[in-house]
Amino acid sequence: MTWTAPHITRTTAGDLQLALGTADERTMLAGWLQWHRETLLVKCAGLDQEQLARTTAEPSGLTLLGLVRHLAEIERWWFRRSFAAEPLGDVFTGPDDGDEGLRGVDAARAEHDYAAYLDEVEAAGAAVAGRTLDETFVTTRGGRTCSLRWVYLAKIQEYARHNGHADLLRERTDGATGDHPRS
Repeated sequence: MTWTAPHITRTTAGDLQLALGTADERTMLAGWLQWHRETLLVKCAGLDQEQLARTTAEPSGLTLLGLVRHLAEIERWWFRRSFAAEPLGDVFTGPDDGDEGLRGVDAARAEHDYAAYLDEVEAAGAAVAGRTLDETFVTTRGGRTCSLRWVYLAKIQEYARHNGHADLLRERTDGATGDHPRS
């Protein structure tokens, strides 16, 4: 049986502006990050495992499933491994291979990879619960001091960039465009 990415209920940009327009900084950062996470899932919603694993913007080998895998890696790297200093390996890739989940996509593992992404998002939230935006850590690559605030902003930026890729990949897959692709 073919697996299909589930449909999700997503906050609209207008609702987000109403909810976060005067929120405190932490709520605002977490809200925008969640919106971008939902955007990625919306771009995958309704597509089957083969569609998620398909390259559609040649010569690039980028796929929607590759983006899901990559962002699972990024969630783990910055929130859990770097900020919370959890002794974890990679989600999908080997140490220092530079891949960060983008390659090695297998349509047969789409449901597993999607679930791993959701697990990493949940674990990232647990890793920062009760922590302040001003808390810092030293990066393992480069030895720079960063705050949790920086991590939130960097992840919002990362999602924004990759959601632009996801827009194009989704349109090339089935013609769907916009914030709520047709089912």
